[in-house]
Amino acid sequence: MNFSLYIAKRYLFSKSSNNSINIMTIIAASGTVIAATALFIVLSGFAGLKNLSLEYTSVVDPDLKLFPLEGKSFLISKEESLKMKAINDIQSYSKTIEERVILEFDGKKQIVTMKGVDENYTKVTPIDSMVYSGNWLEQGTNQIVSGGIIAYNLSYGVLDLTRNQKIYVPKPGKGQITSVKGAFNSLQTYNVGLLAINEELNSQYIFANIETTRYLLNYDKNQVSSVEFKLKEDANTIEVSEAIKTIFGDRVIIKNRDQLNDALYKMLNTENVAVYLIFTLVIIIALFNVIGALIMMILDKKASLNTLFNLGTTTKDIRRIFFLQGSLMTILAGTIGLILGFVIVFLQQQFSLVMLTSSIAYPVELKLINFFVVFITIVVLGILASKLASQRITRDLVKG
Repeated sequence: MNFSLYIAKRYLFSKSSNNSINIMTIIAASGTVIAATALFIVLSGFAGLKNLSLEYTSVVDPDLKLFPLEGKSFLISKEESLKMKAINDIQSYSKTIEERVILEFDGKKQIVTMKGVDENYTKVTPIDSMVYSGNWLEQGTNQIVSGGIIAYNLSYGVLDLTRNQKIYVPKPGKGQITSVKGAFNSLQTYNVGLLAINEELNSQYIFANIETTRYLLNYDKNQVSSVEFKLKEDANTIEVSEAIKTIFGDRVIIKNRDQLNDALYKMLNTENVAVYLIFTLVIIIALFNVIGALIMMILDKKASLNTLFNLGTTTKDIRRIFFLQGSLMTILAGTIGLILGFVIVFLQQQFSLVMLTSSIAYPVELKLINFFVVFITIVVLGILASKLASQRITRDLVKG
């Protein structure tokens, strides 16, 4: 094995008398370097885009969220509220009510999701930091804060006291509707702020005080749609979830931040896998050059192989020489590609060489897992390519 490795290294770093073979070897090695660099950069780019996408979503996502198992709402007793406060790992919690409503302004209407929040909501999520125009809600008022796209669609701004937004909610009940006026609860509100979170939330959500929402929905004082929790930094999410579950029993569902965004996580992971497979195909195509270069080198070294064979080297050992040569070539090229990819990603992080917008640099993230993924991909495919090329060596070829 040491003999085969020694000869393989000599063949790898020595020039051939045939210049075309040298050029082909350089092309094969360069293709592998470029493919490894590209795969690492793309994986780092997708990691950055994933973090950027989740960054804006997580602003309004609590650490834990409590839902009713059945229906749209559930009741929380004073005893249950006290038990929740007694859980040490909970830093703060907020009761919320969420429902689809009709928002009207100046004759224009749009169906939106109204979220009623209490005074603790900004302690659970820093949503008030996402208000780019106006202010956050004042308690005890009929104010609302709207997503920017909703305000654009209905053509209203902030604190227009001469005109107001009107919210309509269908009244609960049974039987035939005799008049449109009697079918809805309605309330005049004033928009005091505009939010910029992400496209989905900006086009669907308005926020109001929880008392306003209770009035429109005819909810009891202790009736809510969900409870959102902010945990302490060192809190164990699973243990807190179990503690909350003990208080409410089987009538609730608890989700953590990842579970609240499971669809987005699945989409991003699927895209990541798809891009990885596409660039793996590029690496496979690049490694065909390695196979071609090894076969050309085998033919070029035919006389030397015959000498080795006459000196007692077996056909298996000769195959191993070129197998090791091809494997070393791809490992070396892959390592150089990884180093080059790391340098490019690092420079992008430090100096924002490529911009996503005029103010936001294209996001990238250096992750250890990406180093392993690229290196293992190059090594495995390189070994397979080298094995395939070395199998071309036969006893008749060596003896001839």
